[in-house]
Amino acid sequence: MNRDENQLNDDYEKMTANNHGWEKKLVEDLAMASLKEKRTTRRWGIFFKLAFLAYVVGLVVLYYSPFDPASLEKGADSHTAVINVEGVISSESKASADDIITALRDAFDDEKTKGVILRMNTPGGSPVQSGYINDEIYRLKELHPDIKVYAVIVDVCASGGYYIAAAADEIYADKGSMVGSIGVLMNGFGFENAIEKLGVTRRLYTAGEHKGFLDPFSKPQDADIDHAKTMLSNIHKQFVDVVKKGRGDKLKDDPLLFSGYVWTGEQSIELGLVDKLGSSSYVAREVIGAEEIKDFTVSENLLDRFAKKMGASVASTMAEISGFGVAPQLR
Repeated sequence: MNRDENQLNDDYEKMTANNHGWEKKLVEDLAMASLKEKRTTRRWGIFFKLAFLAYVVGLVVLYYSPFDPASLEKGADSHTAVINVEGVISSESKASADDIITALRDAFDDEKTKGVILRMNTPGGSPVQSGYINDEIYRLKELHPDIKVYAVIVDVCASGGYYIAAAADEIYADKGSMVGSIGVLMNGFGFENAIEKLGVTRRLYTAGEHKGFLDPFSKPQDADIDHAKTMLSNIHKQFVDVVKKGRGDKLKDDPLLFSGYVWTGEQSIELGLVDKLGSSSYVAREVIGAEEIKDFTVSENLLDRFAKKMGASVASTMAEISGFGVAPQLR
């Protein structure tokens, strides 16, 4: 009887041990499965985060890169080069002489370029920047006599914008475009009466009798006003000479032509400031004869834009410190 009991006890212990081993293995299997699932989830999470980051970086690169994917495609035997002159013309803007001249040189150097369109949409700006571009157009036309330049005015082409457009072989506009403003201005504010009422005393020390003639807190002297007007008249004469050089006998003898007025595109044809009405696509298709348009406008990447803004900020600060914060503008 004792032997049977012992046998039963042994069998029970074995069965209990087997049961505990099965439960332990089940727990271990569940733990490993959970761990694998967490690892898989974490890996997929990292993958999707990296993929999203790569997508965002790709969008930024494509947006700011001057690379044109269409350039990889086989195009026509010839094309019309288009360069946008948009916004205020200044050394810090996208309508700077550096950017426009770079685009012009690239367009003229392209073997497939049959003609160049300057798509004008600008109120004007710096006479210096406009002069640089005007001179470069003439230089490039002399080097490439078979390539003509056409200015096509969109909404507005005034002052410094027309200074540039005058170098084109022909000028086109929409009937509602605003054209002209052939004049020069220098503006600012005078606060001498305001600080007097506030009881503020202005202290300005200069080396040079007229160094502070543009100071807004000092009363302008007659000699200073005469000097400013003489300077503006000189720049205006340069502007008028450039327009006459470019337009020649096309200009009508109108006493208001160089007064600073603006006219519609339709009126500008009568005055000789514009040749005909037409858009960029019309000029490319009907005048140049190359319907395919290739944009040569310089596009800034993110780093260049940041550097330019930093440079512009430093230059502006230095100008204010040195007293050269006011400059003549063709607008």
